[in-house]
Amino acid sequence: MTKRLAEVAQKVGVSEATVSRVLNGRPGVSDATREAVLTALDVLGYERPTQLRGDRGRLVGLVLPELQNPIFPAFAEVVGDALAQKGFTPVLCTRTAGGVTEQEYVDLLLEQHVSGVMFASGLFSQADAEHSHYERLAARRLPVVLVNAGIERLRFPRVSCDDGVAVAQALGHLRSLGHERIGLLLGSADHIPSQRKLAEFRQRATEIELKHPPEFIQNAMFSVEGGQAAANKLIDRGVTGIICASDVLALGAVRAARRRRLRVPEDLSVVGYDDSAFMTCTDPPLTTVRQPIEAMGRAAVELLANQIRGISVAPDELLFEPELVVRASTARPSQA
Repeated sequence: MTKRLAEVAQKVGVSEATVSRVLNGRPGVSDATREAVLTALDVLGYERPTQLRGDRGRLVGLVLPELQNPIFPAFAEVVGDALAQKGFTPVLCTRTAGGVTEQEYVDLLLEQHVSGVMFASGLFSQADAEHSHYERLAARRLPVVLVNAGIERLRFPRVSCDDGVAVAQALGHLRSLGHERIGLLLGSADHIPSQRKLAEFRQRATEIELKHPPEFIQNAMFSVEGGQAAANKLIDRGVTGIICASDVLALGAVRAARRRRLRVPEDLSVVGYDDSAFMTCTDPPLTTVRQPIEAMGRAAVELLANQIRGISVAPDELLFEPELVVRASTARPSQA
């Protein structure tokens, strides 16, 4: 704070006491001086206090990786409603291939003097990705919340679904049906939630003496096409059940089976993850592990709002327990 006061005072040519009066909204400062101090804050890269940002101070950035996966529009709806109840307006930012990057969105949001930013399933969940824009937000002390397994060293509050519990539920379900050759279809190798799922899968499989050779584990892009390609490899290796790291990957696995004239679930059981919209309408309806996005979204908004209000929030991770939803894409293996 002292460094900021000194730098702004020097920039404007006024005393540190004058800068302090402006930042705390106290009287006794001319409109011209007040505006000069606020402009100096912007030029020097400091955040304006929330009460001095005008209408823009009620803006909150919500950065999503995409909108094609139904789980993300559903999450945006929950967060948008919760923010509105607290008097904030979300600024929705979605990444697309070849479009605006997460780093560029951060620049745009800072230009708008947003009060805080929430990231869901962003680059923070990829260990090998570029993270300098998060570090810049931390340096500015802008309120931030990460949703779904962030890098530990970023030191932001995090809200996540328990990936270990999700895999344990899916694996237990397939084992109860008699499956002994179970594959795991994950996101990229540096994807933190996928790493957590893999660690739990290996531990549980070892405990129950279930064979889980490396060829039973595949990484893929989070898309139907990625799921289809990876599932083909698992089918070639003789798995009878596949646990997927998202519903989109699971739909790719179902497509792979169908293209090979295999029946789901008679020849191949498939378990998804998310329970996103329309999974009851797929053919067959998808067995999946449901993320509690309503509770997670509202908790994330509460954490962000507390930071904006100046309440200290520990950079810990809140873990929410998922729920296995059994539908028609899983059954006993045909040879059992």
